[in-house]
Amino acid sequence: MLIKYLILISIGLAGGLSIAGGTFAFIVMIGVLPRLAGRTHTAWASWQYENMVIAGGLIGNVLYLFPMRIPVGYVGLGIYGIFCGIYVGCFAMALAEVLNIIPIFSRRIKLKVGLPIIITAIAIGKALGSFYQMVIPVLNLSWLKP
Repeated sequence: MLIKYLILISIGLAGGLSIAGGTFAFIVMIGVLPRLAGRTHTAWASWQYENMVIAGGLIGNVLYLFPMRIPVGYVGLGIYGIFCGIYVGCFAMALAEVLNIIPIFSRRIKLKVGLPIIITAIAIGKALGSFYQMVIPVLNLSWLKP
């Protein structure tokens, strides 16, 4: 029985390490952290960005494996949501920038002006979509369904 548990632990640990390594390699590959440091003119603190990504991954895994309630109230939940949104936004825009989606799209439709408006509209749409996804299940809006 002990050997069975040791095998399961080593398989789980190996799988977790490979997935985490792939995720962090992907974040490094698309260059989220150097771009974030460059855009905010905080290149001197790039090692802090890297440490915070690692700490976030570790803390997230610990909280996933050992669920606990953290009573932070609505204010803490709002702050958490803002930071999650900032992370997802930076990650999505870095991925879009690496894949050159916006420049290719703007060249193909021969867009000359209005690119900042389009990018702002994308960001607002993502924010409203996330807000809708998080709030609507909480509210009892069954009368909206057909």
